[in-house]
Amino acid sequence: MDLRSEILQEHSRLQTLKIADRISSDKKRVAQLMDIFMNDESKVVQRAAWVIRMVYDKHPGIILPYMEQLINRMIEPGVHVAVKRNVVGILQDAAIPEPLQGQVMNACFDMLADPKETIAVRCHSMTVLDNLSKTYPEIRHELVAIIRDQLEQETTAGFRARAKKILKPVKK
Repeated sequence: MDLRSEILQEHSRLQTLKIADRISSDKKRVAQLMDIFMNDESKVVQRAAWVIRMVYDKHPGIILPYMEQLINRMIEPGVHVAVKRNVVGILQDAAIPEPLQGQVMNACFDMLADPKETIAVRCHSMTVLDNLSKTYPEIRHELVAIIRDQLEQETTAGFRARAKKILKPVKK
């Protein structure tokens, strides 16, 4: 299977799932996918990001060794939103290695506070920060302040629902 050609063949959920199923838990194929994700052109990288997310959903352990690469790619200036959305989507469910937690916190605070960022990226960032606040309770105050500030301007149901879920324990 020529992974790059498969990724470029069609941009659909069905195609993405088909590729993820073929990769499954094959370490060599995952390494190929990560090479494409880290080094290819933007269009291919953004599609590869979705495949990585699907592989992670089925076999999280096979993606975890690449966590640092995923995070570094996510924070690159000018990276496509699909990369951010899929990587931060993984981070909201993953155990983030301790040496990477500060970098992830900073990136997620930046993305959450940016009103120009997409709702999905901001919502996933909220969840990542909420999860990290259990280990680092000192960030909770800043997280709550940013969410409350954003709630004054944000009208989308998705953002409001996620914000209320995260703020709920604060009211108790």
